[in-house]
Amino acid sequence: MSTTSLVPARVLADLVPGGLVRDGALVLGGAGLVGLFAQLSVSLPFTPVPITGQTFAVLLVGATLGTIRGVLSMMVYALAGMAGVPWFADHSSGVALASFGYIVGFIVAAGVVGRLAERGATRTPLRTAAIMVVGSLVIYAFGVTWLKTSLGVSWSSAIALGLTPFLLGDAVKVAVAAGLFPTTWRLVQRPS
Repeated sequence: MSTTSLVPARVLADLVPGGLVRDGALVLGGAGLVGLFAQLSVSLPFTPVPITGQTFAVLLVGATLGTIRGVLSMMVYALAGMAGVPWFADHSSGVALASFGYIVGFIVAAGVVGRLAERGATRTPLRTAAIMVVGSLVIYAFGVTWLKTSLGVSWSSAIALGLTPFLLGDAVKVAVAAGLFPTTWRLVQRPS
């Protein structure tokens, strides 16, 4: 698929034709994707934070949609979940979750990853991996802090509960994204 435009695409979503309706559909679709991936959930007996596909979906949404659409998408996800839509992990909703800080972090991470993607960071494997790591760190900063506060535990306990068990899975997510984005860019920019 080749695209011709006077303005080059900054993120993959820019390749989808349309204007405001397209953007609205992408924002809602991004929120829905995160809600769907949240249901890919495995509870761990030693932490209130489950292993989910959420973080991977958040990073994909931010990198694909860019800053504004990515942030709006994660705001829709968070606000709808706060209002009772059961699309947080394990069909949960609300703010009284020990893991709600991660959801707040999704909004910021989508913005950071989106901004970096707009600057071309998803065009090479190494740069894609780097922005995925940065996005993950943003999510952990919010999530682990919220976990520490909500459970009243020490920093070392919060890190053991909300960061350490997820590092291996995050490495896999980063590797997948590092292959996915540059490959997709090569495919869509290939001459017809």
